Amino acid sequence: MKQALQLKLGQQLVLTPQLQQAIKLLQMSTIDLQQTIDETLESNALLEHDTDESTEDGTESQDVDFSASTSLDEATQELAVDTTWEDILPSAAPPQSNYQTDSQFAEQDSEERSLQDHLLWQLNLTRFSDIDRVIALALIDATDTDGRLTQTPEGIQSDLSIDEVDLEEVLAVLHRLQHFEPSGLFAEDLRECLLIQLRQLPPTTPFRDVAGALVSRHLNQLPTTPLRQLAKKLRAEESELEGAMQLIRSLDPTPGASIGDEQTGYVTPDIFVRQHNDRWLVELNPDISPKLRVNEHYVAILSEGSASDRGYAKEHLQEARWFMKSLQSRNETLLKVASKIVEHQRSFLEQGEIGMKPLVLADIASEVDLHESTVSRATTQKYMHTPRGTFELKYFFSSRITGDDGEDASSTAIKATIRQLVTDEDVRKPLSDAKLCVQLKEQGMTVARRTIAKYREQLNIPPSNERKRLN
Repeated sequence: MKQALQLKLGQQLVLTPQLQQAIKLLQMSTIDLQQTIDETLESNALLEHDTDESTEDGTESQDVDFSASTSLDEATQELAVDTTWEDILPSAAPPQSNYQTDSQFAEQDSEERSLQDHLLWQLNLTRFSDIDRVIALALIDATDTDGRLTQTPEGIQSDLSIDEVDLEEVLAVLHRLQHFEPSGLFAEDLRECLLIQLRQLPPTTPFRDVAGALVSRHLNQLPTTPLRQLAKKLRAEESELEGAMQLIRSLDPTPGASIGDEQTGYVTPDIFVRQHNDRWLVELNPDISPKLRVNEHYVAILSEGSASDRGYAKEHLQEARWFMKSLQSRNETLLKVASKIVEHQRSFLEQGEIGMKPLVLADIASEVDLHESTVSRATTQKYMHTPRGTFELKYFFSSRITGDDGEDASSTAIKATIRQLVTDEDVRKPLSDAKLCVQLKEQGMTVARRTIAKYREQLNIPPSNERKRLN
């Protein structure tokens, strides 16, 4: 075989270690970033926190004047030296916000109990024989997160495989457990759940007996049968049935859901947005990316030492500078992307979900001159604190639906409008999907009926026949 040399020309994209590090930091969540910074500070002796008082209170910000025709790229970036947390939080802390101060965190119970833990705690406070306790534990294990039994008493009695345990004893233990809090637990279905709650109300509760009869005999007929017919069947006045219906609506169909089975998750915002006059100020949270610096004094000492010391100083100095540059790149990209999002979604900040504009990653990528994948990394697991709440940056992107008139609407705004229309509807004549389609079109949103049905299901809104009330 003859050997030969060949030359080939080609292009190849090579990710340098610096670029790889910058990409890795950009896609990190706040928690992962903090952990990475701490690990880097521990492993690199030349890197330290910048405790210089002259830079401690500065935060990167983007001040955008939307009242003028000036573009965001022409707007000035400045240090918000006079801005403090007290300036930001009072004006931008809505009731639904996930943001918590340090003192609020201290007041939170760090250990939230599941429904199972809650029931076991009550079981330990109740006197049971050894056999009854085994039965009670089996019943608790057979309870789902809503507080509903997933097995019948007969099935539980069969699974125990204990000769001295009969069905009557299982039912007796079940009856005792049904007095646990919250009321309505250990029911086999919705009817029994509501009846348990009604039985535990004081006997003097108005309309309790009528409500019990309605639930026991006519629960499935309540949404569709006129009150006049139900009153005739129960030999009661229509006014009594109206009071009973109000009492039934006050009951909890899923009492177990009120006991959380997961710990509440808290997020630290990466971006703060607040309004000052007619300007929206977009600021980075300085706590998520603290200022770092190289200890030049330590570098000087090592540079004058042995060859190994000089080699150590050179290697770690380069790593420290790469890391700081990657952090700076992350902050600049995050601020740039967040500022563009605020520019596009100003109507959301002022009006809420109904004002959300259609927006996709490509729109932001083209305006900030970045690749879509970079914008995706910059918006995943990054959170923005606004006067309307704290949202993941991904939340501000929604699909575009074009109407007959050529106007675009976002899916988020359409869902918000559907929710508002259903909230304001006449419960005696709820809006069907076809009527919702007509009303949306009157508001400039041309949406197909099947799309409305899909959005309605996503919003957990039942169809019109299930929303209908006869009183």
